[in-house]
Amino acid sequence: MPVRRLPPLRALEAFVRVVRLGSAKAAANELALSPSALSRRVAALEEFTGKRLFTRQHQAMKLTDEGQAFYTAIAPKLEELAEAVEAQVDRGQVLRLHLGTPPLFASQRMFPRLPELRKLHPRLHIDVDTAPHFEERVGDTLDAAIMLSKEPDPSFYQLRLDRNKVYAIVSKELAREIGEAPDESVLSKQTFIVHSDLPESLEAWKAAIGLPKLEPAAVDRLDSGQLTLEAAAQGLGIAIMHDDHLRRSHDDRLARLYDIDVDSPYSYWFICKPKALESRPVRIFHEWLMQAGL
Repeated sequence: MPVRRLPPLRALEAFVRVVRLGSAKAAANELALSPSALSRRVAALEEFTGKRLFTRQHQAMKLTDEGQAFYTAIAPKLEELAEAVEAQVDRGQVLRLHLGTPPLFASQRMFPRLPELRKLHPRLHIDVDTAPHFEERVGDTLDAAIMLSKEPDPSFYQLRLDRNKVYAIVSKELAREIGEAPDESVLSKQTFIVHSDLPESLEAWKAAIGLPKLEPAAVDRLDSGQLTLEAAAQGLGIAIMHDDHLRRSHDDRLARLYDIDVDSPYSYWFICKPKALESRPVRIFHEWLMQAGL
């Protein structure tokens, strides 16, 4: 059986690194190439495929629709090839990822989907670290992290995982007491519970309901999303959290206060040092995040 003609592997490597790192300059640095040499490799791949994979504007390279389709098609195959080669080299040793993540994200979004990842990559094991200050520890004690932030430090590779709405979440009993329409005299007597990772969410919510100068009786701050939701369920106050947190809790003790959409300043982000994407455990997890839509 004749062997099919394959594209130059160096050209594929250059293409994949540009996509994963999000920057032609970063990809050139990782490969120890000049920008022109990197561009030639990508051009060789475009010539081989007959597709325009990037648009080029000055120093920037932006993935085209054809480029995205090509990446989506080849990335899993390249992972399979790398997995097969490494299985012959490392004789099945465990791949370990040290991952920082908020407990609520881990319990609501990651753990329910991890069996899928384990089936795809049975050798990958994840050490989960829920201690704070992820940005300070990524590249040191952490390989990567998932964090709730307005926007991570630009020195990190970053992947936004979602966009959110701010919800005021209360017990059903407290929702009945407060009523269906915002009332400053009622709300000013309430305790608000704010997650420490979402400090500006309360101000955004107050502005959206038309009461930017509202002064609650108290504002309690908690550093645990799970405890924030539980405090709301126990009727201890009005929790300011994300819509996704409420939906995934599946807690029938909780209700949303008012039907008002409020864009959140915060999102969940995956971050790591750009070079860490060349580490197989980080790369596997990153690819899975993108494909799983976590």
